[in-house]
Amino acid sequence: MTDKSLLKQALETIQSQLAEGHLDSAAAAINAQLKLHPNDPNLGYLHALHCRLIGDSKSALRVLSALTEHFPDMARAHQEVALNSINVNLMAQATAAAETAISLDASLLQSLRLLEQLYKKDAPEKISEIQRQILTLENLPVELRTVVSYLSANQLEDAERLCKYFLRDNKTHPEGMRLLAEILTRKNVLDEAQFILETLHELQPEHTQAAAQLCHVLLRRQRSHAAFDIAAKLRAQHPEDKHQIKIIYAAACFSIGRTEEAGQLYAELQQEFPKDHLIPINQGHVFNASGDKALAVSAFQKSIELNPLHGDSYWCLANTKAYHFSAAQVSQMQEVEADPKLGSVDRAQLCFALGKAFEDSSQFEESFRYYNQGNTIKRESSFFSPQQLERRIKGQIDTCTVSFFESLAGLGVDNRDPIFIVGMPRAGSTLLEQILASHSQVDGTMELHNILDLAKRLRGRDVPGEEAPRYPKILSELDPTLFTQFGKQFLAHTRIYRGSAPFFIDKMPNNFFHIGLIKVILPNAKIIDARRHPMACCVSGFKQLWGEGQDFSYGLEEIGGYYKQYVRLMDHWESVLPGFVLRVQHEDVVDNLEAQVRRILDFCGLSFEDACLDFHKTERAIRTPSAEQVRQPIYRSGLDQWRNFEQHLDPLKRALGEELLDAYSISPPQ
Repeated sequence: MTDKSLLKQALETIQSQLAEGHLDSAAAAINAQLKLHPNDPNLGYLHALHCRLIGDSKSALRVLSALTEHFPDMARAHQEVALNSINVNLMAQATAAAETAISLDASLLQSLRLLEQLYKKDAPEKISEIQRQILTLENLPVELRTVVSYLSANQLEDAERLCKYFLRDNKTHPEGMRLLAEILTRKNVLDEAQFILETLHELQPEHTQAAAQLCHVLLRRQRSHAAFDIAAKLRAQHPEDKHQIKIIYAAACFSIGRTEEAGQLYAELQQEFPKDHLIPINQGHVFNASGDKALAVSAFQKSIELNPLHGDSYWCLANTKAYHFSAAQVSQMQEVEADPKLGSVDRAQLCFALGKAFEDSSQFEESFRYYNQGNTIKRESSFFSPQQLERRIKGQIDTCTVSFFESLAGLGVDNRDPIFIVGMPRAGSTLLEQILASHSQVDGTMELHNILDLAKRLRGRDVPGEEAPRYPKILSELDPTLFTQFGKQFLAHTRIYRGSAPFFIDKMPNNFFHIGLIKVILPNAKIIDARRHPMACCVSGFKQLWGEGQDFSYGLEEIGGYYKQYVRLMDHWESVLPGFVLRVQHEDVVDNLEAQVRRILDFCGLSFEDACLDFHKTERAIRTPSAEQVRQPIYRSGLDQWRNFEQHLDPLKRALGEELLDAYSISPPQ
């Protein structure tokens, strides 16, 4: 037998001895194995367990201290810390350890039961949620408890496999469906997660946790009004809930623009739960969207005070764009980031914040190092595929030809009110939106998903082995009357986001993929391509940590290739639909604002208004990373910031290619 097999056999023997109360035999076996395998975590765990069983919790804690330091993700070790801490009357340590255990493995019933007792004195507001978790776990089949454990360990493939196996014979088991939706949510397959949760919500509308989970998924997919409807019903059904449902409802209010109500709810929540570090973050987002920069900064700082290990608080401060970290804060952030126990999500957030901090102090080597480290962490969980992108672009070019549009002329809805702003992220689209939304005849909305959803419905599931994707090829096969129907549906479904103005904006950047679809369903819509210098645009995207999507931005080669493909497709649209899209170069807007504003308004069929030049005075909620910039007059300082990192940007230049480098007079890679 191999050493590994022998150790496994020995561990099983020790477990049996401990379970049967043969503590002396177990001690002898543990000591023998520790000489052979002093660093094995499972052996260390059994050593600590033996110490507790013989009543020596102090020795157990010494063993566990080393074990949790070297294996911080070992949930059962933290559970042992909690049990032994109670034995020596270290209640705060016990609570922290049990909370860590549950955060690592939500299937640990013993830790949940410990917390139920510990919270009775120190955190009674948390007891109802803990009791709900206990009841849920107690009623779960064994297979699904294992799924919960897999989920906690982020073993998503194992969790999905076992959950689907269980659901084969239990197709509508509510917890099975809910857990599968959770797995898909973690894998970022949000459309399928939404479908499962909507089905479950229809089957069991009283299932509060499933409804709350559906609300979260809808908010992540920016289906704001659908999320709000569910959140409002949950709040009406559970008026006694002052925490979980109230938080969901506040988030839903914020997402549909009920900013004042959301702010009031978060203020109440902070009073009711002053130790919850996530509430100040949500408050900060509300303040930031409303333009209350000082209050936003104060809220994010409060979150850091409550939990210095929470990376998102630091990133939120950095993402205000105007905040500058002090030297002491930078040292604190570096210390937190270096903690081996820190999770990858928090570490990525801290790296992006540190990148911004060092950039602000002109320490560009350190800045790039942290930006690059943050991007590397994010890229490891990215779903971006250059091959899939090439396939999508080629599909649009091959299908959407001059003859294709000629064959569909005269179809769609003859409305002139939608104004689409498309392009790359960080290309100036928020500025163009703010300029247009300052016009008395134009409603600013948000990044609407309606066109993307329509394209997804048309695409369905691509068939493996097919050379061309189903969409947009299917557009040439549809009943032509459907294009009018699609146009009417778009106008009807976007009505809820509009005010009373005759025109409205859809600022979804990724709609540049679907200009052909827009043309056939809304032939008189206006489309503006927000274009920015490729180096400035790509480096700005590389420095940005996105809430959702934009996986292509987490690498210089990836974002450069994406920009090149974007230009390739936009050139195609200009060749087959000349004049349908207005390209607006960000640098031209900065150099001559009035001329570009008049050009944009003429293209949209709008008269000139001075308010469009004073766009920074327009009061409206803005939820993009550019919120701070568009509340100020035009400035040039950001145009050449990319040059501070130029010595590191050869992979980006190579990905952009000679044609783009020549067009913008960019020096070639070394």
